[in-house]
Amino acid sequence: MKPTYGRVSRFGLVAFASSLDQIGPFARTAEDLALLQSVISGADPMDSTSSEAPVPDYLASLTKGIQGLKLGVPKEYFGKGLDEGVKESVLSAVKVFEKAGAKISDVSLPNMDSAIEVYYILAPSEASANLARFDGIRYGHRTKDAANLMELYEKSRDEGFGPEVKRRIMLGTYALSSGYYDAYYLKAQRVRTLICRDFENAFKSVDALITPTAPTPAFKIGDKAADPLQMYLSDIYTISCNLAGIPGISVPCGFSKEKLPIGFQILGRPFEEERMLQMAAFYQSRTAWHKETPSTD
Repeated sequence: MKPTYGRVSRFGLVAFASSLDQIGPFARTAEDLALLQSVISGADPMDSTSSEAPVPDYLASLTKGIQGLKLGVPKEYFGKGLDEGVKESVLSAVKVFEKAGAKISDVSLPNMDSAIEVYYILAPSEASANLARFDGIRYGHRTKDAANLMELYEKSRDEGFGPEVKRRIMLGTYALSSGYYDAYYLKAQRVRTLICRDFENAFKSVDALITPTAPTPAFKIGDKAADPLQMYLSDIYTISCNLAGIPGISVPCGFSKEKLPIGFQILGRPFEEERMLQMAAFYQSRTAWHKETPSTD
């Protein structure tokens, strides 16, 4: 589960992208998730971005039914690039809610197609600024082999950061540099606003959205390490809700032909984690996917 931005304190978290970072729990069941979310939610004087919005009794909400809920299925999440097996599993999950009395309708998030580009400009830009403090003097790894101060900076950062972190720092530094700031960072912020408005408009007619969590079933560790672009595209369905600061939860809903796990995603209005947990609990009461484990053969 990724809670609403501000629902959980970020105090103690190593900052990656400050406008995007949010701590969320993992669990086998919606009940366990509700218990853990109750513990970690709430205002924190050590984090000025944490919200003072009241924290509901998440556990109590799990017993509520879903009859009468209005659920939207965004058409942009079911287009080109979506694995057919994933599509079938997610639409089967939608039918579970529909049979129980939820009202299903198609909705549109017209700027969702730009989310991946926006995210991979804004997140690396903020990472570039946040990770500048890891210089081997104040924070982070310090090299044992440096002849002078400049070499200490260079070697410490070279040894301390992995290839993907270095890639994102360089992307962000470029986007923030003189002559490119307006063309990349500022433009990305404007499109981010449009993405936020898309969700606001969608939630005027529905209570929550159901989408795939990822365009493909789970892939093996290292399979896409040599192709960063393909790795980034795997985030295409989860990035937009992060940009908008709204909550999202992924629920197991099946397996591919290769017996690899598939999940569907519930997206809700800001601070409506209670409803999302309620939906997840209902789905798990009607299915057994969360109890099954993929083969590791």
